[in-house]
Amino acid sequence: MECPKCGRPSEDAAAECACCGVIFAKLRERPAIEPPAASAVAAATTAWPVTRIVRAAVLIALLAWTWQFASAGMGVTAQESFLHLPNLVFHEAGHVLFGFFGRFMTVLGGSLFQVLVPVICAVAFVRQGNPFGAAVCAWWAGENLLDLAPYIGDARALQLVLLGGHTGAEVEGHDWEFLLSQLGWLHKDVALALAAHRIGLAIMVAAIVWGVVLLVENQPEPAVALDEI
Repeated sequence: MECPKCGRPSEDAAAECACCGVIFAKLRERPAIEPPAASAVAAATTAWPVTRIVRAAVLIALLAWTWQFASAGMGVTAQESFLHLPNLVFHEAGHVLFGFFGRFMTVLGGSLFQVLVPVICAVAFVRQGNPFGAAVCAWWAGENLLDLAPYIGDARALQLVLLGGHTGAEVEGHDWEFLLSQLGWLHKDVALALAAHRIGLAIMVAAIVWGVVLLVENQPEPAVALDEI
């Protein structure tokens, strides 16, 4: 017989290969690798097109949303979106989480945590092998910058209506009025707001492009991928 490892002929009664030393008895004890069941293959094949359709719909929705934000300019459009409410929850939580690091970080923590949450989610999706989920979270991070832009640009005007129903002028300022005053950048509030708005849009567009690239790669995925979109 021939050695299954190196292919050198050996006697039928030999216990091991004289060339590579593999023990034939151990090879015979190894269980045969069974091919995947036909039903599992069929399920995965069926699930993949459905996953692609759902993900394509998500990308179309994100593209339409991005176009709406871009065409409206740097106004309060992002803050009027229903995403503003969950963003606001993370914003307020950030004030509490960063409250141990002094007043400046406590104030900055709201805006900082609001952007960090989708970034953390994107990293988690990448680590789990779900880059499409990461792309959606990256889009969300960019949207948060758009959500913050009117807040930053209002640092001097103080006309934005805050959570309590009053403007910044009525409650003696707000987060970004304090932050930019401390940094000596209060006169740059509009320029910083425009920068946040444009960077946010760029991140959103890049995330959509990333999602499209992942979609057209057309790599088969298991049926459980539907739970990971």
